[in-house]
Formats: sequence, C-alpha cells, structure tokens
Amino acid sequence: MKGNKFILENGLYICWFISLVATGGSLYFSDVVGYPPCTYCWYQRILMYPNVILLGIAAVRRDHRQVLYTLPLSVLGIGMSSFHYLTQKTGLLKTVGHSCGIIPCDTTYINWFGFITIPFLALTAFVLLTIMQILILRAMRRP
Repeated sequence: MKGNKFILENGLYICWFISLVATGGSLYFSDVVGYPPCTYCWYQRILMYPNVILLGIAAVRRDHRQVLYTLPLSVLGIGMSSFHYLTQKTGLLKTVGHSCGIIPCDTTYINWFGFITIPFLALTAFVLLTIMQILILRAMRRP
C-alpha cells in the first residue's frame, strides 16, 4: 500500500522529469554539440517532446488518467528507438540506415562503453517512462 501511495504521489513527477531530461539531452546533442538529427531521431523526438508538456500538466493537476494518453507515445518510442539502435549496431538493417535521408540513420555520434548511443539513451528514457506509467496504472486500480 505504501508503494502505491508513493507512485500515486510522485509517479507523474518522475515521468515528467524523465521526459524533461530526454528532451534536454536531445536538444543538447543537436543544438549545443552540433550533431544533426537523422529522420529516426526526429520520429523519436516527436514521440518524446509532447510528454514534457502533457506530463508536466498532469503532475501539477495530479491527473493520473493522463497516463492513458502518454503511455502509447512511450510504447511507440520503444519500438522506434529499438529499430534505430538495431540500425546502428547490427548488420541486419544497414541498408535501411544508409537510405534514411540526408543524415544516415546508422551514423553513430557517440558510442560510450561500446554500446551507449543516442538511440540507446532514447530507448532507456522510453522504457523508464513506460515502466513508471504502468506502475501508475496499477496503483490507480488498487485501493
């Protein structure tokens, strides 16, 4: 019961913080460091950026039902980020990555520890958002 209370009181703020950090990170890489985003990066941004506004408003209003609108964005983001990461890290999708647009989608700007790339960071954010949103849904259903 205490876990449910914590999730209901803080879950939306945690989700908002995750989306804020992810959005800030993507803007940092493109606008400060100067890495131009590829087409897949733009799709991931389209799925992440609205969460900052939607989850921020939901957290302030304590509107837990907002998760019903933001969870699909997170799940789609997992799919898009996974596809983008596989494009970068495996040979299976290399041809797709080269023909993606002006900026090849298999371009790896960062490669920390040999596996952390920008799509991996986005994937991590989407997975954390999805987990938190599922926990909020579960806490809403339990008294």
